[in-house]
Amino acid sequence: MRRFSLWLRGKPLVADAMLAGALVLVDLATVGHKRYLAVYLVFAVIVPVPVVFRRRYPRTSAGALLVLAIVTTLVSWLIGEDLQVPALVAVGIALYTLVAYVGRRDGLLYLGGLVVDAVLADLLLRESVLTTVAFLTLFYALCWTLAEFLGARHAYDTEVAARLAVADYDRERGAHEAVSAERTRIARELHDIVAHAVSVIVVQADGAKYALRTDPDVAEQALGTIAATGRDALRELRRTVALLRTEHAPEQLPQHGTAGLAKVVQMMRNAGLAVELELTGELDDVPAEVSLGVHRIVQESLTNTFRHAGPAPKAWVRVHRRDADVLVEVTDLGHGAGSPTAGDGPDLAVRNGISGSGLGLVGMRERVAVLGGALEAGRRPEGGWRVRATLPLARDAAE
Repeated sequence: MRRFSLWLRGKPLVADAMLAGALVLVDLATVGHKRYLAVYLVFAVIVPVPVVFRRRYPRTSAGALLVLAIVTTLVSWLIGEDLQVPALVAVGIALYTLVAYVGRRDGLLYLGGLVVDAVLADLLLRESVLTTVAFLTLFYALCWTLAEFLGARHAYDTEVAARLAVADYDRERGAHEAVSAERTRIARELHDIVAHAVSVIVVQADGAKYALRTDPDVAEQALGTIAATGRDALRELRRTVALLRTEHAPEQLPQHGTAGLAKVVQMMRNAGLAVELELTGELDDVPAEVSLGVHRIVQESLTNTFRHAGPAPKAWVRVHRRDADVLVEVTDLGHGAGSPTAGDGPDLAVRNGISGSGLGLVGMRERVAVLGGALEAGRRPEGGWRVRATLPLARDAAE
């Protein structure tokens, strides 16, 4: 049953069709002794049809059910027999669907239409007003309450999924950067191995060249040193290069440039952080290390805002490529830790990343320093926090 339920959850049209079929069966089971049996059967079959499309076209389905309810009332009045088929409870299902999947405004408008239909039925069919009002009030209130509960649950699930996506992306980015750092370390080792071995070989070869005729023993010893050094270097090279055998496909690597920034901003928006992004200049052809630095500064700044800026935070991200550098500016209007209303001391430490699990500004300052740029971070006089970094496009220009 659980597997069947999960299967139905991914196929709403099938589930709604089954619900409509159940309503038809209820109508057929309550036929009784109707004078106008054919008319009753027509409404019994037609009324549940819009239920099939209630989630795909909620407004259209709800409108069709309301029209069918009014038409049923009018036909009942004309023929002098009550044709209120049980499937008309579908108007409550439509009310539930509108509130849960569309919004309260559409639900209120639809509820007004249902009230008009109820008043029309009372006037034409002379039903018990008190009984009708009590039943419809309880029924529609139950439908609305269930819709509110489901809507809150959907909103909660969506927020949790967005936060998990941000966490997963951050973890993948951290893993990628850890691999990049490890490869940088391996590259340094390769440089050290090759530089040391080649230096020794060159010196020994020069010595062997001068001693070859005057002192063959010294020349032979130099050649032996060259061979031993070459073998050691070759063995170290093989061991180090073996660590670089695994390659990632380009599409599997985390994106940088404008696409990567847009992805980070969108995930933060999905998690509940209001972010405005402004990108100017050609940012996709900057050096890879500068692009990565911009990406990490924006990501870390927005993460700090998301964690420490208090309720309903908002952030502005501005990345501008200039002639010689890239300007990155992230500001927020948060009122949590590190904001002007939070006070000094521990709050500022949290914002700076001194406490907690992240490195915060410490990591950003180190990254900017490696790239030869400058970083400014602190509170704004008008409130909130600002991070401003300039990253030179040419490393030698910064030096």
